[in-house]
Amino acid sequence: MDFLPEKIDTYVNDHTKAESDLLQELNRETHSKILMPRMLSGHLQGRVLSMISHMIKPKRILEIGTYTGYSAICLAEGLAEGGILHTIDINEELETMVRRYLRLAGMENKIQYHIGDAMNIIPYLHEKFDLVFIDADKENYSNYYDLVFEKINPGGFIIADNVLWSGKVLLDEPGVTDDKDTLALVAFNDKVVTDERVENVLFPIRDGLMVIRKK
Repeated sequence: MDFLPEKIDTYVNDHTKAESDLLQELNRETHSKILMPRMLSGHLQGRVLSMISHMIKPKRILEIGTYTGYSAICLAEGLAEGGILHTIDINEELETMVRRYLRLAGMENKIQYHIGDAMNIIPYLHEKFDLVFIDADKENYSNYYDLVFEKINPGGFIIADNVLWSGKVLLDEPGVTDDKDTLALVAFNDKVVTDERVENVLFPIRDGLMVIRKK
């Protein structure tokens, strides 16, 4: 995920508002105790998500893929008064940690945490969303996109993480054409850029953020 020269990457992080003490602690605990800590949004991406949420001021957010709760807390920072964020994750083993940090962040009443398969849960969320963040299993990105599209208000946004997939979406490395996650992300990116119902821009932030606006 190192797309920028190290010195420029350091400069970018040094000139981005620091994460809160709570998010720093969540970052540290994730890296010290949880498998695959690179799944965490982290400082720069977390501040980007928070900034976008503040700009949109959404009343309803849907996050697909909670992990340890870092991105949910960042996104919830920009909620409109009385707003709610629904976050879904299939890994019940992280529940205690996630709920502890939501409580410490004072977000218990703003974030509704669902455990289970998002493909099964989303149809039962009778909400219209202003912002959807997709950061779960890559093979289902296109399915999530289709599933949430009619639940997004006109002018609402979808943000999809990991769409550069450490550069593997270029398909110029040996073996990547046999990798289901890579091929799923390539198909998703192509699907979005050819969808006349939306406008989109792919930001090379961390592992790639696809930002999509529903017309």
